[in-house]
Amino acid sequence: MVIFDASTLILLAKIDMLELFISSFQGKVLMPESVALEVGRAEYEDSPLIRKLLENKKISILKVKNKKQPDKLMSDFNIDKGEAEAISLAIQENIHFIATDDRNAIRACKMLKIEFITAIALLIRAYEKKLIDIDEALAKLQKLKSTGRYSESIIIDAERHLKGGS
Repeated sequence: MVIFDASTLILLAKIDMLELFISSFQGKVLMPESVALEVGRAEYEDSPLIRKLLENKKISILKVKNKKQPDKLMSDFNIDKGEAEAISLAIQENIHFIATDDRNAIRACKMLKIEFITAIALLIRAYEKKLIDIDEALAKLQKLKSTGRYSESIIIDAERHLKGGS
């Protein structure tokens, strides 16, 4: 199982990788209720795709049982509600990992010993699994560079990895 926060859902949708990831992923794809509300209510360019995946039951919504836990996480780690609920659900449901590109949520995952994966890591895995070729991977990485909040060193490292330099 993987639980998404809004940032990674939107980034994967922007680079046309969300449906590919969901179709090739063996487990359940989940999101917290607050993330579903955020992407459903907001008029992101990619909201219709995400809503369609929800309607077609490709992504499931989970509710947090302990309503106080997300508030504490928001306070402790300076994260938004969607990230806090994703982390709470990972703890609550023993979910394997969180898909997040939020710097503070990544820091929280590290401190709480919760595995996480970013949009760039998912892009690299798709290339390694031969779901996309090198030209497509590099083009999608450039799109992530322009739409995500990645440091130049992260982009350079990902490009080096894609080109075989690890």
